[in-house]
Amino acid sequence: MRLLLIHSDFIEYEAKKKTGMAEETSLLSDRAEEALAVFCAVEAVDEDDLEGVVEQALAEIGLVADKLSVETIVVYPYAHLSSDLSRPDAAVWALKALEEGLTGMGFSVKRAPFGWYKSFILSCKGHPLSELSKTILPSEEGAKKEKKEVTHEFFVMTPDGATHDPKKYLDNSAFGCLLKKELGEPTSGGGEPAHVELMRSKELVDYEPVSDVGHLRWMPKGKLIRDLLADYVLGLVLPYGATPVETPVMYDLADTAIYEHAEKFGERQYRFKSGNRNMMLRFAACFGMFSIMRDMHISPNSLPMKMYELSTYSFRHEQKGEVIGLKRLRAFTMPDMHSLCTDMPEALACFEEQLAMGWKTGKDFGTALVGVFRCTRDFYDEYHDWVKKIVADSGVPMLIEILSDRVHYWVAKVDLAAIDGQGRPIENPTVQIDVESSKRFDIKYYQDGNAVHPPILHCSPTGSVERVICAILETTSTQKVPMLPLWLSPTQVRVIPVAERHLPFATEVAARIRSAAIRADLDDRDESVGKKARDAAVDWVPFVVVIGDAEMDKGILTVTVRAKSQPNKPHKETMTEDVLIELVQEETACMPFRPLYTPVQLSKKARYI
Repeated sequence: MRLLLIHSDFIEYEAKKKTGMAEETSLLSDRAEEALAVFCAVEAVDEDDLEGVVEQALAEIGLVADKLSVETIVVYPYAHLSSDLSRPDAAVWALKALEEGLTGMGFSVKRAPFGWYKSFILSCKGHPLSELSKTILPSEEGAKKEKKEVTHEFFVMTPDGATHDPKKYLDNSAFGCLLKKELGEPTSGGGEPAHVELMRSKELVDYEPVSDVGHLRWMPKGKLIRDLLADYVLGLVLPYGATPVETPVMYDLADTAIYEHAEKFGERQYRFKSGNRNMMLRFAACFGMFSIMRDMHISPNSLPMKMYELSTYSFRHEQKGEVIGLKRLRAFTMPDMHSLCTDMPEALACFEEQLAMGWKTGKDFGTALVGVFRCTRDFYDEYHDWVKKIVADSGVPMLIEILSDRVHYWVAKVDLAAIDGQGRPIENPTVQIDVESSKRFDIKYYQDGNAVHPPILHCSPTGSVERVICAILETTSTQKVPMLPLWLSPTQVRVIPVAERHLPFATEVAARIRSAAIRADLDDRDESVGKKARDAAVDWVPFVVVIGDAEMDKGILTVTVRAKSQPNKPHKETMTEDVLIELVQEETACMPFRPLYTPVQLSKKARYI
């Protein structure tokens, strides 16, 4: 707690405007003569032992007041004394406790209201003791007493419902790597992840030196992949009944619900001043969606209601040393869906559906996923048969973590992760059952005349787009012949003319392939065929068509198929143009498509790195 104590001839104030966390009061202005003005900021650390901090503050204020021989004290909330404030409800409790405590000590006490923009006039007496500042911290004993001891129990559940000691699974498999991380076991992985070199060498994405660390620049090929992934998620959630919205990236911490939800999240956040307002950049789409839901008229007949946003961007102020490549960023794109459910049984049913979406995304991206399910002890005791069902439906073993008490807004969640080339998890899809936010944001529907605050599911079917690309690139680093999924390949087909006389025909072939909704470019550069073929391999082009005399005469194409090739042994097949088109369309069926983001002719293509 921060205190600024000023011995004044007088202090007067007037409350001008409410903030979102303002306490209700009829006393909007007041004045005190010959008073000790106590400007007070309650800090986040004080919550470890709020009672103890208030006791220390009372002793300090009482000591100063006795030295000054004052009988009147004005307790004045003043958030500007600290940049790490407590929750609003904690601050109000502490201020009221100060008021009551000082009154009980025999002082005449006035307290300015919390959460209002106020004007004040103060006349300081100007003697050596007239201005004092104090910083009060929780005692170690008090902090330990206040903190809830939460225990964690881990076991592995297999699809047959049996439970096992996790140590049996501590091997080098993907699941074993997840367990090592979750159980705090030592791992051998270290150094820079493989995807960092790949993201730059393939001209997808690069660091941005004139921005904050963890903010990236995206080149056309990387931008294409991001946009395709965004299209993919939209195509996944729309048939599921999601309704897309778009919300702001910054929010006013004066709103009590937003402040409390931000504090519950626990991750580092971007916070800043906008004029005299304390603001933050969002870490997910929760704030905006919950604000929309709070203002809606919700009927139980419209539930479950699913709201979706591709939150470009969300922000987390990760430590500089933790930020690397696409795995951990300060600005990222999060496909974010929130589902209002009628009750817990409906929430469980939606959870199953959304977990299935998460497993599906791993298959569609070619990134094998492993999972951990977390819940409170009370939840597990009540719904352990349901937990068995979701593991059985998943068809793979899952790590189960049981928390003795609820410390987050969720009572149950699942985290799915890919494993990078160094055996470390890349957390991606997640589903969470939130039992706090509807009450905090006053999101409700009415049943038989009674207000019901429903459970809310948080779901990212893929995890952040950047981490998806990270996982895909890390997967390619383990392949003998690396390549992206065909539907995500920036160039799906490259046409290479052997000589200049073959260029017109090659141009026509590339154009016809593009007209079939396939990304086909043309290597018209003045280079040898060998050089062009090697460059196509470096670009991981899935199908490379070489046009020479035979191809022009017979109309039969010679195609190098990357998926069937071995290192230094390209696999070549002959096929007609129609067969090639059919091959690509079959493999990319049901996946989103966008045209080339780079020039068709490689001679006109810029180099970015």
